[in-house]
Amino acid sequence: MVIAEQKQTITELEQKLEAVLQQFEVLQRRVFGKTSEKMPPVGKELRDKESAECAEARRLLGLERRRQRAALRQKLQKQTVIHHVSDEQKKCPECGGVANGKLGEGKRTTLFEYVPGYFVRQEHVQEKVACRCGQYIATAEPPPKPIDKGQYGAGFVAHLVTMKCADSIPLHRLAKQYQRLGIPMARSTLNDLFHGAAERTRPLWERLLQIVARSDLVQADETPLTMQRPNQRGYVWTFLADTLIAYRFSASRSGETPASVLGTSLGTLVVDAYTGYNRVTTPDGRTRSGCLSHVRRKFFDALSKAPAEARRSLDLILDVYRVEHIAMAKKIVRTSEHLHMRQTDGRAAMDRLHQWILDEKPKHSPKSAMGIALGYADNQWDTLLHFLDDVRIPLDNNASERALRVVALGRKNFLFVGDEDSGEHLAGLYSLVSTCEANDVDPVAYLKDVLLRIDTHPASRIDELLPHKWMPPICWEEAA
Repeated sequence: MVIAEQKQTITELEQKLEAVLQQFEVLQRRVFGKTSEKMPPVGKELRDKESAECAEARRLLGLERRRQRAALRQKLQKQTVIHHVSDEQKKCPECGGVANGKLGEGKRTTLFEYVPGYFVRQEHVQEKVACRCGQYIATAEPPPKPIDKGQYGAGFVAHLVTMKCADSIPLHRLAKQYQRLGIPMARSTLNDLFHGAAERTRPLWERLLQIVARSDLVQADETPLTMQRPNQRGYVWTFLADTLIAYRFSASRSGETPASVLGTSLGTLVVDAYTGYNRVTTPDGRTRSGCLSHVRRKFFDALSKAPAEARRSLDLILDVYRVEHIAMAKKIVRTSEHLHMRQTDGRAAMDRLHQWILDEKPKHSPKSAMGIALGYADNQWDTLLHFLDDVRIPLDNNASERALRVVALGRKNFLFVGDEDSGEHLAGLYSLVSTCEANDVDPVAYLKDVLLRIDTHPASRIDELLPHKWMPPICWEEAA
């Protein structure tokens, strides 16, 4: 009896050790190794397995990406530089004459060149006029300022906010850049301008969060961001609804944040397995839709421990994504044809994956890397199937993770936020800038305009100033 108990204890300790070693391997790869989850090449047999339809889909998507890049290049300001033939080159070596006859427009070569940006110091002069009676003097309106009592225009503040929120450049590095461009200024001044812009645009980013929270389909995720005062970990949450991206800062990772943002709203919430979303994914609340990418990640982490089984699981998951890949290439996403593909080819691929999971689960220890992956997938299975019946629901929550990349890069560059209020300001401006980029709106042009219009714009029409509905102001001189 004692020997049996000892064997049982040894088995449990071995399972715990395997789990700890697996966690260590995952952490080691994320810290020191490649974070990409791309599969290593496996040779010609896998390439031959790919159907002609999938190959055609990949070709069409590649063509579309090249068209998009070409269209983007065409938006650049064009300059034509004429290179004249020198007098020495014009001398004909055959007859000694001079070559003056032009042959067409000449050979064209395209170069992409950088022209340094610049700032200007504007001197605003307010005209004064007096009446002949000597009793009245009128002064022109002062120049508009985004920040009261400041010396910096809306374009400058918009550039500052975009550099930090879109490009994750810390304020001390921005101060060095501005110094090179002829504007010496303290980091504290940039900090005041940044937070002043956040307060001025507060009605916009708060309204954006409300619209996203009321949407029928929402994707959500969160990532840590340390606060300097007090020295504790805070979190930036992101909530997405199509091309609208809203962020929320919180001092904790509890379910209070999604509950306060989403409230009692109904619809679908696409998230991972984190229990913090349980308060809003109730029978009377939102329907929880799972993330196939997180399932794949668990199997990818088990690749070194059970290579054959993990590779098989990744191939089965790839079959599900191939259906979406073909739909994108055919440009039928969110159509009835796309829904039909999901309910036929997609459902068949998911059924094959689930049957494989049920067959493999008894073969692996629950605490092994493969056992953990199989258990995670089986536990989440019901939530993973919602996309089959609603063409709007994505297979995974990758859009939310992509939206948090800018936060992760900022965390690496400027390390922390000052306090909870600073985190709230950063999250609010992240919302406006990211939604601008998602809707192909220049965030500098957008912020430059709304920083000056927000105070006088009717509150009942505040939605007109949100990034996805914003219209650039008309320049009457150019229109004429």
